[in-house]
Amino acid sequence: MTSMRRTALSLIALPLAALALLQSSCSRVAKVEARTPESAESPTVAVARAETEDLSHGLVLTAEFKPFQEIDVMAKVAGFIKEIRVDAGDRVRQGQLLAILEIPEMTDDIARGKATIDRAESELEHAKDELTRAQSGHEISHLSFKRLAAVSEKRPGLVAQQEIDDAQGKDLVAEAQVSAARSSLSAAQQQVEVNRAELKRVRTMFQYAQVTAPFSGVITKRFADTGSMIQAGTASQTQAMPVVRLSENSLLRLILPVPESAVPTVHIGQVVEVKVPTLDQTFPGKVARFSEKLSMATRTMDTEVDVPNPKLILIPGMYAEVNLTLAQRNKVVTIPITAVDVTAAPETSIPGTQKKDLTGIVMVVTPNNRLETRRISIGLETANKVEVRSGLNEGDMVVIGNRAGLQAGQEVKPKVTKMSASS
Repeated sequence: MTSMRRTALSLIALPLAALALLQSSCSRVAKVEARTPESAESPTVAVARAETEDLSHGLVLTAEFKPFQEIDVMAKVAGFIKEIRVDAGDRVRQGQLLAILEIPEMTDDIARGKATIDRAESELEHAKDELTRAQSGHEISHLSFKRLAAVSEKRPGLVAQQEIDDAQGKDLVAEAQVSAARSSLSAAQQQVEVNRAELKRVRTMFQYAQVTAPFSGVITKRFADTGSMIQAGTASQTQAMPVVRLSENSLLRLILPVPESAVPTVHIGQVVEVKVPTLDQTFPGKVARFSEKLSMATRTMDTEVDVPNPKLILIPGMYAEVNLTLAQRNKVVTIPITAVDVTAAPETSIPGTQKKDLTGIVMVVTPNNRLETRRISIGLETANKVEVRSGLNEGDMVVIGNRAGLQAGQEVKPKVTKMSASS
């Protein structure tokens, strides 16, 4: 009897448990279905605020660092290397002694030049003595002639005319001898000057036996060793061996091929950023000069940027990226470029918009979280940002990213996303 009661109670409990489980399941489905319409009515959208900031657009060009100046230091005269005082990698100052040449024949030339000057000065002294003797003879002859002429004038016939003529002839001869002596003296003086100039030339050439640095820089290569025979590098067609190669690396050049479209924006003194990927550093540079002529093959203009390198961190041959600013706008309203659907021309007039201005459409979230479609005038564009000339105010929220399925007047939940400008 007890077993039958338990079986009956079990049969009654099972339907009741099933009914309770069914009611609980229906209740959960009802709750989910109640939240689904609310989510569809107010979707969450990513927005960005219109901000006032400086905007710039640039062009990235790649170039290779070159020394500001680089030369092969040649010897002016031929000789053997007696001593070389520098090696590759040494930093030298302007005028510093690099090498000394041994030229024995030039020492002999200097001694010979000195002897030639001594002889010329002796001849000069002799010419001076000859001039003095000629002047003395001329004074005696001239005095004798004047005396005879005076006596003949006072007492005619006392002195024979032949004697007077002889005295006058001796006077003229003595005067000619004085002129010849003066010419000899002048020639002797000029010969002394010529010999001195020749000695000065030899000494000047001998000074080239000391090879010095024409400017401050770094020795990048050494060609000669002690005892090497160096030919005189006086002609471009000769194959004379240099002593060293000298580079000025404290200031480097970058030769940029600026495209034709960007040429009008380049000007002397323009400051640029020079990024060296190898070092992962950025250095300041300045536009120093440009060719003012386009290459017909590439339609580019060579523009040189000077980059100071006082610590010699940069090495010639490294590649660098130069950010050349083409346009700059200061304190303008900007929004992310992903928020704009660009159109060809405005359908309606916008205050402050010119016909040549590019326009676009954005979706603005109003203060009551409703979407509003608005047309704007576009100015300068960068990789991430765009200038808004008119149609938006600072602080307005615009929808960024995918706007498919969104409609004007729809209620949304805005989620602000911060984006930075990029040149």
